[in-house]
Amino acid sequence: MKLTEKFSYPGVGVEDVYGLITDQAFREEACEDQHSLEYDVSIDGGTVTIVRTMPAEMPDFVKKLTGDTVKVKQTERWSDPGDGTRVADVKVSIIGQPAEMVGTAKLSTNGDNTDFVINGDVKVSIPFLGKKIEPEVHKAIVASLHSEVELGMTKL
Repeated sequence: MKLTEKFSYPGVGVEDVYGLITDQAFREEACEDQHSLEYDVSIDGGTVTIVRTMPAEMPDFVKKLTGDTVKVKQTERWSDPGDGTRVADVKVSIIGQPAEMVGTAKLSTNGDNTDFVINGDVKVSIPFLGKKIEPEVHKAIVASLHSEVELGMTKL
């Protein structure tokens, strides 16, 4: 299932947004803001790794597979700056489940603003049920993105 989301940070440059999303304190605050039960944020240069345990806010048929919580690992490998852009390879996996989103994130200049675009593919590899679960995983990833971007806008 395709995932495409676009956000705009008004009046903020690419490097300012990049600096925020590669800031340990901000990413930890974002985990808390999203009600993570546990989290570990690691930032090494342009690589951001977040492992968090979240309440499984999904329909009962999904909770039967995951339980009441899910452990999610998110990895972003950001490029060096280039022509007013930054690009990352992004992978979001539900640990212990055959569910993931693989894609790219891009920060780019748009006038005085910075656009933040995520493109990916959500895949749940469970015969017969995968296609029913993918929209739920998609919805959870989009909600997390929206929450983090909204928090980020308050910081910039």
